[in-house]
Amino acid sequence: MFEGVFPAIITPFQKDNALDVDGLKRNIEFFEGSGISGIVPCGTTGESATLSFEEHKKVVEVALDCSKFPVIAGTGSNNTREALELTSHAADAGADAALLITPYYNRPNDSGLFEHFRVIAEKCDIPLILYNVPKRTGVDLKPELVARLSKITNIVGIKEASGSINQVSQIIEKTLGSDFTILSGDDDMTLPIMALGGKGVVSVVANVAPKKTVALVEAAGKCDLETARKLHFQIAPLIRAMFLETNPIPVKTAYRLMGLAAGPLRLPLASMSIENEKILKDVLDRLGER
Repeated sequence: MFEGVFPAIITPFQKDNALDVDGLKRNIEFFEGSGISGIVPCGTTGESATLSFEEHKKVVEVALDCSKFPVIAGTGSNNTREALELTSHAADAGADAALLITPYYNRPNDSGLFEHFRVIAEKCDIPLILYNVPKRTGVDLKPELVARLSKITNIVGIKEASGSINQVSQIIEKTLGSDFTILSGDDDMTLPIMALGGKGVVSVVANVAPKKTVALVEAAGKCDLETARKLHFQIAPLIRAMFLETNPIPVKTAYRLMGLAAGPLRLPLASMSIENEKILKDVLDRLGER
């Protein structure tokens, strides 16, 4: 279930910043026929940090109601009690798994990180995928700690976005022989991570180019390096454009340019600069995604 391409979907808003539920449904329909393995609502790309609890739960429920794909619900928080509540809700609502970011800002030590995830795993009957993105959270899930956590029955994988291929290699090495799944959390690292044994990607760029991303992952999974490398370099300009500014500013801009539901960003995020939007538009046009 947890192999392939999982777009981390945006949360569209109306002009008054209310949730655009109809737009969310249309955006999910956009992925039909693309070959993706599932969707991830309420992650970083979904502006989870500025969603209220009620909005967060509503987005997950809408995704579950209208998606024809498995749903991995983002349920992380820097407050263990809040993460527990969101994960319990995802489990009760019928999500296929929950994605749990490391607690941010608090900067817990390894003991605190282990207990945070252990408590949630113990109290929630749902597969859990860890999410390591130290450049956003200020804390790193070290390979030794990931290996310890992988022994907890319902902790089934990790979205790895440390940016370190050495770290990914150590995680795979330390979890060999288990059913623990490593997914890339950086689009530009998907091919090298899969070459080491990763099983796919939780992707930003797949929001815009799902079929190309799926083709890349499928080729890498078949060890067709020539095809995978060709697709990697084909998508590379779009990946760079998706991170010209803080995610999800570029991907929401791309959705607006593509005629999909996006709406405004919530403060403190602001609109993309005119210069960067032009670069993004040019890349979309060259790839035929607009």
